[in-house]
Amino acid sequence: MEWRKLNENLSSELEMNTELDTIRTVLLKSYDGLPYHLKACFLYLAIFPEGYKISLTRLVRRWIAEGYSRPVRGKSSSEIAESYFMDLISRSMILPSRSSSHSRKVVDSCQLHDVIREIGISKSMEENLVFRLEEGCTSNSQGTIRHLSVSNNWKGDESEFESTIDLSRVRSITIFGKWRSFFISDKMRLLRVLDLESTSGLVDHHLEHIGKLFHLRYLSLRGCHGIYHLPGSLGNLRQLQTLDITGTNIIKLPKNIIKLRKLQHVHARGVGNNDEPVYQEYPNEVPKLTRNKLCILTCSSVGFCVACCAPHLLKGCMGIDGDTNRRDVCTACCCSFLPMLATRRCSRGVEMPRGIHRFKALQTLGVVNVSRRKATLRELASLTGLRKLGVTGVDKSNGGELCSALANLSSLETLLVQSEGKPGLSGCLDGLSSPLENLVSLKLYGNLVELPAWINGGLKNLAKLKLRSSRIEKHDAAIQILGSLPNLAILRLRKESFEGKEVHLHFQQGAFQTLMVLELSSPGNLKSVRFDKGAAPKLELLQYYDQPKEEVVSEENGDQFEEAPGVSFSGLAFLGSLKEVLLEGGNYKGDFVQNLRSQLELNLKRPVLKMD
Repeated sequence: MEWRKLNENLSSELEMNTELDTIRTVLLKSYDGLPYHLKACFLYLAIFPEGYKISLTRLVRRWIAEGYSRPVRGKSSSEIAESYFMDLISRSMILPSRSSSHSRKVVDSCQLHDVIREIGISKSMEENLVFRLEEGCTSNSQGTIRHLSVSNNWKGDESEFESTIDLSRVRSITIFGKWRSFFISDKMRLLRVLDLESTSGLVDHHLEHIGKLFHLRYLSLRGCHGIYHLPGSLGNLRQLQTLDITGTNIIKLPKNIIKLRKLQHVHARGVGNNDEPVYQEYPNEVPKLTRNKLCILTCSSVGFCVACCAPHLLKGCMGIDGDTNRRDVCTACCCSFLPMLATRRCSRGVEMPRGIHRFKALQTLGVVNVSRRKATLRELASLTGLRKLGVTGVDKSNGGELCSALANLSSLETLLVQSEGKPGLSGCLDGLSSPLENLVSLKLYGNLVELPAWINGGLKNLAKLKLRSSRIEKHDAAIQILGSLPNLAILRLRKESFEGKEVHLHFQQGAFQTLMVLELSSPGNLKSVRFDKGAAPKLELLQYYDQPKEEVVSEENGDQFEEAPGVSFSGLAFLGSLKEVLLEGGNYKGDFVQNLRSQLELNLKRPVLKMD
């Protein structure tokens, strides 16, 4: 009980209990021993709340925007920033973690221990680096603060906000919690980072004056579901390097974005989750007349907008405050969903304006919807510095242009290609004349029928492959090709990766020599998974997801029961590096689970069986 009490109150004990001064002294020595550049990077972490999992990508992009990392001796600023991150881990100043099992990286995020965080907050205040605006905080009278963090428990007003710190000197603002209209001010002339990730209550008109932040280099609206459009003033942000609109409802980027020639990273996925399939064929019950795009656009938009928005607009004309919720619904339906449905535009990805070939500094772009404009693919071919690319809306009409564009992108390391419905990606990727030799990660979402020929022997550096809705018919041939990839470490076979009445996956001896993670998430009508001795010798994690079966009613007594999984695993005892088997979803029957346990008990590594 005493140890538990000490653990729960360690931070306060270190401050009040003089007998523990030695611990604090040792930790302070660890901080004092940091090189100057690492001290700045470490103190920067005081921005984030207690227990917060900080994404490596987010941190690296922000460090670069702040000028903490610059290219050195042939290494990019991103590589330098990642080396700083790993240095802090090796010095035990931050705790490494992995926020996503889908990441190729062993470490893709970090956290701060409470005691270390207290030291960071204290030192950052001494250095006038970070100020945390939270409940019970006092006004800062010590001088210029460079980084402002607004906690979700702060309930102050505009006057308190402006009197607390000198806004004219603030370099970054990070909001945790609810948005307030005064968080963006004309006084923020030196602002470089505006991080609004997952901020609630943020809507389009709150960003109208963002174009006055001329020095802005990093803008994140990730997870802000109330955002449907970017303002026209965005074109004034000529220093912008990172734009993250993932998880918003933006389906089209403004024309003036082409003025932002320093853009390096554009993260956008459009409406919804890219990992879930979307089918856009009209049901047979829909009359042919109303399938006409112009008919739907006219009738739906006018009818709904008049009914929904007219009362709100009328109140505005009469000087009466309108209903904010009604206005937001109008924005969502009239400006996003109805045009999207009327034009049968895929909700995945965003549409890019003409002129993106001018983004010569661009390294990350995705997900881009290419279903409306073939010219977009032709312009992509000019972005030879691209390292990460995601495209959706691919079909036979633009597959040739996509292959031509990819042939020019020799630096490409990560690629996502997505298509919905049928025929999907079938035949769209066959025109690629030469394989993408530097490709490390590949995601193919859509109807393939068979793997493109260039995958066989052409992707020597490929470490991660994810298939979804591929509907591959020749199962054995596909597994044989994938098993021969020399550096494949992560293989994810998602929903309907294989087609057929029965799917049997056979991992033969000598195949998948580098595979470490295998995910089987309803890849088809899976019946068996067999591992031969010598197959997948480095496999550490096996994930299996079975869709919950519908309840079956017995004709004899009316009892309800769930159908047992129809898949059988064999050869798990041969997997010499296996550490964990993870069962996700479904209500797995006892005999299925017992069979897995029996095989794992025969495995010398004694892997654990987990059920999520």
